[in-house]
Amino acid sequence: MGPDTQAMQKDDLANPGMLSVLEGDALWKAPVGASQKSCASCHGDAPQTMKGVAARYPAFDEATQAPIDLAGRIIQCRAERQGAAPPQREGRELLALTSYVAHQSRDLAIAPPQDSRLASARAQGAALYSTRMGQLNFSCAQCHDDNAGGHLGAAPIPQAHPTGYPIYRLEWQALGSLQRRFRNCLSGMRAEPISAGSADAIALELFLMDRAAGMKIETPAVRP
Repeated sequence: MGPDTQAMQKDDLANPGMLSVLEGDALWKAPVGASQKSCASCHGDAPQTMKGVAARYPAFDEATQAPIDLAGRIIQCRAERQGAAPPQREGRELLALTSYVAHQSRDLAIAPPQDSRLASARAQGAALYSTRMGQLNFSCAQCHDDNAGGHLGAAPIPQAHPTGYPIYRLEWQALGSLQRRFRNCLSGMRAEPISAGSADAIALELFLMDRAAGMKIETPAVRP
């Protein structure tokens, strides 16, 4: 990040991702679905009850007996508790709610759950991160571990820490999820993209959050 991008992220009045956070605040309080309940009806005041939540996801879901990401938990709540149509992955509503919930953990350290039931999925994510794939035969680790701080063309190569998602990318001119970023990278590698919300996507996110343990949540971050 250059100084201009850093300044944009730090100023809530200049950070374009804050528009989604504000929209998420309105959605949090709005009654929806057959129950006509809002998120606040169950979970109360988000700045109090959601503080630290994003720092602990992905987590193990008792209902499905599998890891679930924060966006997946919101989809689950919308459908099961509120009787509403589940919001779509990468849709405006889900990004707004996810960014609003994650924003409540801003400046808190990422603290992945120490749950043995997540071990196999975390290992799956680590394997995906280090496996060469696609027509270019690249792995995530080749760029983000071996060549972090270098350049790919004119673009600087970051260390791939998922501290700010959902994130506003100037390239996209929009807010997007970490799983959208996976698809972006895989397309650049000419590899088959990972489906949003899939077991592979959640496993890779789980590994990256574990790799970034102790770093601070920045949501909504701004990147080039």
